[in-house]
Amino acid sequence: MLYLLFFLLKDGPYLVLLILESLPLSSYVKQHLFAKFAAVARATVKGTVAVALAQGALGGFAFWIAGLDGSILWGALMAFLSLIPAVGSAIIWVPAAIYLFATGQLWQGAFIVGFFVIVIGLVDNILRPLLVGKDTRMPDYLILIATLGGMEIYGINGFVIGPLIAALFIACWNLLSGREHAGNTDEIDEEFIEEAKNSRNE
Repeated sequence: MLYLLFFLLKDGPYLVLLILESLPLSSYVKQHLFAKFAAVARATVKGTVAVALAQGALGGFAFWIAGLDGSILWGALMAFLSLIPAVGSAIIWVPAAIYLFATGQLWQGAFIVGFFVIVIGLVDNILRPLLVGKDTRMPDYLILIATLGGMEIYGINGFVIGPLIAALFIACWNLLSGREHAGNTDEIDEEFIEEAKNSRNE
């Protein structure tokens, strides 16, 4: 995965230009689809990072209330692990809750379980659609359904792929139905295109 990411970052502009030149579509349609793709990708990544930071901060606060040592460190770890959908912060708070129950701290353990199941779950299911939908102008419920469906089908990568597919579907639908007009279409960043052309010539 890291190997693939390296080459995507290195040759990304050239690959985008190659795809745009190969698509048998008008310049207007290609620009619209690319702009929508880029907007959703950026919004999904930003939303994921923001949700992870929020979960880490709230998780550290919950650990502090429960009287667990190193709440700041645990909060930072939970924020990092929240970026991994298949793992998440549960790998930290579940053992912490078990420890609290095992040592007789029943209300603290119950608080940790209730807080993470209810509050942290709501943060992910509410904040992520709001953040992603704001930048992509997609309905919140559609972002949530696309994210959950993407993760069900594609696993970890689905939290990005799902919203992307949904956004491109809506963009194509609007284009075919005539709801999108050239005056409302986002333009591709000219600096990005110029960088792509330069990378191809090197």
